[in-house]
Amino acid sequence: MIRIAVLADIHGNLPAFEAALEHVSRQKVDQIVLAGDIVIGSPDSKACWTLALSLGCPILRGNHERYVAHFGTSKASPQWSMEQFAPLQWAVEQLSERDRNCMEPLPLNLRLPDAPNLFIVHATERNDHDGLASHTPEQVLHDMFPTAQERYIIRAHNHCGQVRVWEKGFIVTCGSVGLSLDGNPTAQYLLLDQEKDGWKIQHQSVPYPLDATLSRFHDTGYLSSVGPMGHLFFREVVTGSHQIVPFLRLYAQWSKQGDISLSQAVDRFLSL
Repeated sequence: MIRIAVLADIHGNLPAFEAALEHVSRQKVDQIVLAGDIVIGSPDSKACWTLALSLGCPILRGNHERYVAHFGTSKASPQWSMEQFAPLQWAVEQLSERDRNCMEPLPLNLRLPDAPNLFIVHATERNDHDGLASHTPEQVLHDMFPTAQERYIIRAHNHCGQVRVWEKGFIVTCGSVGLSLDGNPTAQYLLLDQEKDGWKIQHQSVPYPLDATLSRFHDTGYLSSVGPMGHLFFREVVTGSHQIVPFLRLYAQWSKQGDISLSQAVDRFLSL
């Protein structure tokens, strides 16, 4: 019987990552797995990536590692050079070419030899950016996991802990270490305990020095360098709630109604 800790969606939040790991160190785990999105969001992508590598544990490539690895290559989106993607540009500047080259070949999913009936991904088996909700239709779930036969699928990406029951078993979203979005600004991760008939699922919520993270936004010059999108990440960290996705939806609507700069749009959104 083994115990596994799955951490994901750290997003450059070093104090949260350190607090989660300190908590993990007291849980007598046999294996740590990092399920992607270690970088981009809070200011400390480089430090978080270095700490992740030092653990010597399996690391999955999240969509944000893909952005960093592909930035400036033929695989990059032309949009990534725009002001809207300044947090990505900040992370790329922090990370070395060697760091980025290490991210490219990271696996997209994981099966552990000593952990039967367990399949770990960042978003879904299909890609690294699928969202999955409690109301996602069953057929869509089959499309997302076309070959997975394991009873327990562990995933990240949506930042809110969830257990979804479906035809094949359970799809468990582990929550976010560095950018929780359930209204609780804590470092959240997942503990899995192997039992005779499956896995016991325990979502963890760990307090961390939030003020230390907020200070990094100022002390590093992140807010002044990254601009409007940095302020949205700051607000997500403070509130532990969705800001960026709702903003982008409104920004698309406002842009159709007339000229509006990104800065103007963020100011308008934050005043709502």
